[in-house]
This record gives sequence, C-alpha cells and structure tokens, in this order.
Amino acid sequence: MRTIGIISDTHGLLRPEAEQRLAGVAHIIHAGDIGRAELIARLGRIAPVTAIRGNIDTSDWARAYPDTRTVQLEGRSFHVVHDVHDLEIDPATSGIDVVIYGHSHRARVETRDGVLYLNPGSAGPRRFKLPITLAILEVSAGGLSPVIHDLGSG
Repeated sequence: MRTIGIISDTHGLLRPEAEQRLAGVAHIIHAGDIGRAELIARLGRIAPVTAIRGNIDTSDWARAYPDTRTVQLEGRSFHVVHDVHDLEIDPATSGIDVVIYGHSHRARVETRDGVLYLNPGSAGPRRFKLPITLAILEVSAGGLSPVIHDLGSG
C-alpha cells in the first residue's frame, strides 16, 4: 500500500500541521490556488509533487503549472483540475480512476460512475468557518481509501 497526500487552496500558506501530516507520503498532489512558488519547493522536500494552477495563481511563476493534469500513480489514473465545474472530460469513459479538485474550500469524497471524486478542502488561510483540511489517499491492490484530515483550529 502506498499513500498519496492531496492538498489544495493553500493560498501561499503551508502550515506546519500540513507538512507533518504529509510526512511519509509517496507523492503529493496540489489541486491549485498554490499562492507562492516556494510552497511547491517545500512540499517537494517531503515527496515528489504534481501541481496545477488555480484561479489565484496568475503571477509569472504560475505559468509553469498547467490548468489540468492527468498523472499515473500507483497503477491508477488521476485527473487534477482546480474547479470540478471546469472538468472537460468524462472521467468514467476516459480511464480515469480519481478526479482531484479544490476551489470550493469544502472537503468532499464521493464516487460517481466508478470514479472517486476527492476534494481535500483548503489547507491555507481559514475562509468563513470552514475547517482547514487535507486528504491522505491510501492506494492498494484492493482499492482506494481516502481520509480527510482536519488540521486543527489554526
């Protein structure tokens, strides 16, 4: 079994609690609204990172990141898009196992047409009264096991 850390909407803030929770994962996926280029470098000290840009990632450094990305990890196909409403493919007919997205700042885990849709919520500055969260996805031959982790009151 391997673990993948899923994070989104950091808006330039990488909390120590997020770094601690991600320690030991095999790979990290950042679903956009990174906020600062150096944040990805810090995540990269934990594990290899796949990242896309979100709607706030408009500075020159953000051009290095695509709007969407499909990546193969642990024998599964992951499609990453910041806002799920911008999804331009049908994951169920495209061989996608997992859709990773952010934008809403609300953690969500659901399966539709055999595809896991996972929003880790927001790990950055608190918005409204929403919890500060990220997700850990365990990938094994037996399936996918996502867990949303609350990073505390921060």
